[in-house]
Amino acid sequence: MAEMSPLRRRMIEDMTIRNLSPATQRSYLHAVSRFSQYFGRSPDRLGLEDVRAYQVHLASKGVAWGSLNQVVCALRFFYGVTLGRETIPERIVYARAPRKLPTVLGGDEIVRFLESVSSLKARVALTTAYAAGLRVSEVAALKVSDIDSSRMVMRIAHGKGGKERYAMLSAPLLGILRSYWRLARPPLYLFSGRAPDKPIEPTVLHAACRLGDRCGWARQAGQRACAAAQLRHPPSGERCRHSYHPGFAGPREPIDDRALYARLHAGHRQHNESPGPAFSECDAARIRGGSAAGVRTGRRLSPSR
Repeated sequence: MAEMSPLRRRMIEDMTIRNLSPATQRSYLHAVSRFSQYFGRSPDRLGLEDVRAYQVHLASKGVAWGSLNQVVCALRFFYGVTLGRETIPERIVYARAPRKLPTVLGGDEIVRFLESVSSLKARVALTTAYAAGLRVSEVAALKVSDIDSSRMVMRIAHGKGGKERYAMLSAPLLGILRSYWRLARPPLYLFSGRAPDKPIEPTVLHAACRLGDRCGWARQAGQRACAAAQLRHPPSGERCRHSYHPGFAGPREPIDDRALYARLHAGHRQHNESPGPAFSECDAARIRGGSAAGVRTGRRLSPSR
């Protein structure tokens, strides 16, 4: 194995000090390494004109704007932090991001898509992603103790960028999760993987999107949902408004998701699984029940007696 250069080691230390994620560190190192290989020289001997020439080269090859900006972030960090050349980073320009309308499935399409997923665990996980506006990786990392039925929220401990937040928990979704909990009894993670103490892999849910549909129209939509890492939900800026649908034009109008949960409950019954009682207004007091002692034991998912 080749010995690590002092410059590379210093950049790794700078990223570690700033608590950048391992994926970000690998991305930055790869980008700087490719930049150095393109010119055949050490990156600390390259200047702003070299950076501009490299950007022109990448743009001429048709590299996507996201990849271009990833290179820009890596070079700005390298020159500004590792080399301490404060005047260079601000002169390295970003690529303009194209603004596109998101492709959103209709309510009935979402229901048919979720009903086509044969695995109970994957179906409930994808329903959670749609109902709460979560990324697939965030759903996979959910623990039983993250479900707070007393405040009707879910704690997202492993969000993008290591940021924690709370997501809204609707009463119908809580009913579905309780029905699933009674059937699966997950010990730690709500959607466990092959090992009970490990979470399900996001790739398993991606595969469920690709292979689980029984309708010809849903196959392409399922693949796009995997690429978007969520079920055609509004983009991250709209994630907190999970009960609203983008629609086609004009102001956003709320949609009623009760039909979605009712049909999913019917799907459970078709698989000879008892989903428990459906949510109704008279059950509000019981549904919202939960004690502080249930945080670590998962009792917040089980119905109050």
